[in-house]
Order: sequence, then structure tokens, then C-alpha cells
Amino acid sequence: MFLIILGFLLILIFGVIANNNLMLQKFKTTARIIGAGLIVLGVLTSCIKQVDAGEIGIKVLFGNVQNDILGSGLHFVNPLLDIKKLDVKTQNYTMSGIHDEGTVQGDDAIRVLTSDGLEVTIDLTVLYRVVASDAPRLLRETGDDFKEKIVRPITRTKIRDNAVYYQAVDLFGGKRDEFQLRIYKSIEDDFKKRGLMLEQLLVRNITLPNSVKASIESKINAEQDAKKMEFVLLKEKQEAERKRVEAQGIADYQRIINTGLTDQQLQYEQIKAMKELALSSNAKVIVMGKNGSPIILDGK
Repeated sequence: MFLIILGFLLILIFGVIANNNLMLQKFKTTARIIGAGLIVLGVLTSCIKQVDAGEIGIKVLFGNVQNDILGSGLHFVNPLLDIKKLDVKTQNYTMSGIHDEGTVQGDDAIRVLTSDGLEVTIDLTVLYRVVASDAPRLLRETGDDFKEKIVRPITRTKIRDNAVYYQAVDLFGGKRDEFQLRIYKSIEDDFKKRGLMLEQLLVRNITLPNSVKASIESKINAEQDAKKMEFVLLKEKQEAERKRVEAQGIADYQRIINTGLTDQQLQYEQIKAMKELALSSNAKVIVMGKNGSPIILDGK
């Protein structure tokens, strides 16, 4: 548009001045050619628009946003149109308490109150994209700064609204996934109404108050001690059972021996021993006791 205006001005100025100045009359034709060239060049640059991959172009005529959408590539358009480009790739918005990690510099973590009245700090990343078919409406109703007007305020508000249904310990523990799913559905509905699609919601970190941290650590330590004691008791019980079985086995063995060895059996074993002794090469003296039991003396 600038080149077109410049070309018209060049032709107009030299046309008026050259009529009153003989020296400039010889440049009149050249000025007209240059002016015409600028006009043609301006028309061409204004008519040909390029939309990069991952973007869409939205036609705007004198501030009026049209519903026509231009995809990626080269397009021949009305030179009076202004083409507003929007990124339709996946974008992220991070709110974190760590410096230089989030979209906003400094501590930008979300601080919420839980149902038990404790303040919990949440670091969060929102993955979203612009819905191409709804882009004209988004630009018309919100503008191109939808990150600050939609993504940030809605996300922070919905998290605070839903955190009040949970205790601090629940957010850190067993109900974390449930909480994340709940805020995802809530934010997704609001985004959809405004032309955005929520792809993923990442609860990156949940920081509890120091008092709650100490309570959780104490509970974990108590549970570990209880499990350790259960293991010791189980081991002692197993050892006691082993000893009982061993004692029972010894008792059973003694009972079998006592009931199975009769006088005749003992006498038979005695005769076998004396026989083996008699066959030995060593000299022996055998003295019979009063009860018939032999007393063996070595003859050496």
C-alpha cells in the first residue's frame, strides 16, 4: 500500500511542478514511469500474500474481520485487505514458581486454598491450539492476545475453583489424577466456547505447606516402622514354628526308640557286638556281670 501511494504522489508532484519548471519537464516522463512502476509493484506486493506452514490467514477489510480463511501457501487477494496471521500449531503456556521457567518471568505459580484451609502452590503447563474454523470469531471477539485474555485467566480461575473440593494431602497423593482430570474438563469447556482446543493439562508440581510435609513424612516413617515390625514378628513366628517342629521330631524319635527296643532286641544287639569283638585280632578278657552283661577288658 505504501508503494502505491508513493507512486501516485510522484506522478502528481512531477506533473504539477513540471508544468511550471522547464528544467523538470525533461524528467516528467521518467518520473511518470517510476511512479507507475511503484504503483504496479505496490499492487503486486499487496495482492500476493504468503501464509507459512502451521499458520492461517484471516482477511480484515477496514477493521471488519471476514470469515474467509487462507491456508498455508501463496494467495492473490484484494490489495485493500489486511491479512492477519494466526498460529494454529500446538502452543504451551507455563505457570511456574521457578524463575525463567514459566511464560511470565519470576514466580508465577498458582496459589490455591484447599478444603482444609491450607495454601497449596501448583506449577502448571497448558497445551492448546487455535481451532482454525473458529479463528475469525476468536480474532473478532478477543483479538490476537488471547493468551493473556483467555488462556491465563481461565486456567488460574478454574484451578482455584476446583481445589476447594480437595484436602491438601489429597492433591499431593491419591487424588492428584482425579483433580487433574476435573480441571481439564472444566477448562476444556471454556476454551471450546472461545475457539481454542485444550490438548493437555500438565500438573508439574504441587508444593504443600511445611506443616503438611512434616505430617506426611511422619506418617510415612510410622508406616515403614510398622512394616518393619511386621516383618520381625513374622520372622520370629517362623523361627518358633521351626523349633516346635524340630522338638516334635525329636520327641517322636525318642518315642519310637523307647517303644521299639525290647529286651530281646537289646540282647540280640549285645550278642552281635560280642561276636564282632571275638573276631577281632586283639586279646580281650570278658567278665560277666551279675545281670549277665559282659565287661570287656583289653588283654594287652
